[in-house]
Amino acid sequence: MTRTSARILPAIVFVAALAPAGAFAQVSYDRIVKAEGEPANWLTYAGTYKSQRYTQLDQINRQNVAQLKPLWVYQIRAAGVLETSPIVVDGVMYMTEPPSTVTALDVRTGRPLWSWSPKIPNDVIVIGSPPVNRGVAVLDNMVYAGSIAGHLAALDAKSGAVRWDVVVDDNKLGYYLTLAPLAIDGKIIVGVSGAEAGIRGFVDAYDAKTGKRVWRRHTIPAPGEPGGDTWGGKDSWKTGGGSTWLTGSYDPDLKTLYWATGNPGPDWNGDNRPGDNLYTCSLLALNPDDGTIKWHFQFTPHDTHDWDAVQNVILFDAQVNGRGRKLVAQANRNGFYYVLDRTNGEFITGTAYVKQTWADGLDAKGRPRVKPGLEPTVEGTLVYPSISGASNWYSPSYSPKTNLFYQVAREWGTIFFKGEAVYKPGFGFTAGGGRTMNGDEAWAAVRALDATTGKLKWEFKLLSPGFSSLLSTAGGLVFGGTDEGNFFALDAETGKPLWDTQLGANIRGIPVSFAVDGKQYIAIGAGFVLFVYGLP
Repeated sequence: MTRTSARILPAIVFVAALAPAGAFAQVSYDRIVKAEGEPANWLTYAGTYKSQRYTQLDQINRQNVAQLKPLWVYQIRAAGVLETSPIVVDGVMYMTEPPSTVTALDVRTGRPLWSWSPKIPNDVIVIGSPPVNRGVAVLDNMVYAGSIAGHLAALDAKSGAVRWDVVVDDNKLGYYLTLAPLAIDGKIIVGVSGAEAGIRGFVDAYDAKTGKRVWRRHTIPAPGEPGGDTWGGKDSWKTGGGSTWLTGSYDPDLKTLYWATGNPGPDWNGDNRPGDNLYTCSLLALNPDDGTIKWHFQFTPHDTHDWDAVQNVILFDAQVNGRGRKLVAQANRNGFYYVLDRTNGEFITGTAYVKQTWADGLDAKGRPRVKPGLEPTVEGTLVYPSISGASNWYSPSYSPKTNLFYQVAREWGTIFFKGEAVYKPGFGFTAGGGRTMNGDEAWAAVRALDATTGKLKWEFKLLSPGFSSLLSTAGGLVFGGTDEGNFFALDAETGKPLWDTQLGANIRGIPVSFAVDGKQYIAIGAGFVLFVYGLP
């Protein structure tokens, strides 16, 4: 948990004199729907609406990956944690820099084309994460980005000029944005961070052209609304948390948004909020027209271990018991891997993918059979997985070629402590904390799970439980990184290490792949630098 102050940054736009040939093309909604048909571009946060973080490019493959070389690097202008997932459109890369800057680069050379930094007050409130930004959305001729000050802005894709700028919610109460927005037909969808400040979470939709809010779906229902009876205590729903701080997925055929929600507030003391606390730690299937909930699935009812469920959800189709199903899968922070029918939320399967000690498995409907006596206490209670989770914000990947779900799984526990729950607007509302295991008792692995069953196919062990996102490719590779600075490629079928390089800083960036002039590139952020690799 952090409360961050930043110096005042004026709204700045820097525009380069020249742009690459063919730059700044229109990105229609239809192009994004059909993004799998143009793998040279990377048009959404996770590549396509399915969030598979998979590229059909195969120029870089098992046979030649060992020849990868850095082709250019871009140094960010301010110190901070670089967690960006760049978007690439027709030779232009749009990336974010901490805390909320947007930059356009020529992908052939890394030369900046323009850069825009919003106004960030010197008393900005960021509680629950570093002041980061994970990316942008593009639609038609505009680029969309959120800020830690709680704003959403639309920028001209060619110049970086601001077309509109709206307040999503009051940062003084703890609301801020770290996610990449999601662009659908005429709308920009965003969620918010801030559960650790006792916010009431929501998902918003804004008119892409004007910035006018079209709808808001609160993740914490008020009394009398469906789910409101799951919040006991006096007015506990008003500070119920339920952040929506990672980008959702979308099925344009089913016309359904899939957005995952965070932990209830306060994090580690549930005494004042008896009940399941819907819709925290859940997956919401939303109607994009009005934000109504089509169905929901709650992974961790009445969470008291900070096991939010905002991890990316991946959409894929597969055979289950001889029947074709439309599925959605998530490797949850609580230690279980879940597969649901994305048409109706039906629980298909769930299995532990790390050591977990808090539940005797899941029942036939996917509800955990919680072991008694493992709530946080004043003295401390050891529970697996850790306070930071079996997974976290970093991206998994899915390969339709292997039908494997790739996830960095973290093996560690935490001694959870319970504290007093006192709400004060704009301050931390966590009511406890934890002491996480370290040393030999804390490690991680890239794990390849059968996507429909969760069965482990292979693992590649990592020294420490870092924050590595993954990218799988049609060339038979899985790319990832480590806290120690190693950027690596594994065989997607076996997990065999095929290549690695040392980048000199911890890797928090999210890998993407794209092509220009017939050449495939891999981009990754590490430290204060974006590295772009390709074949010689």
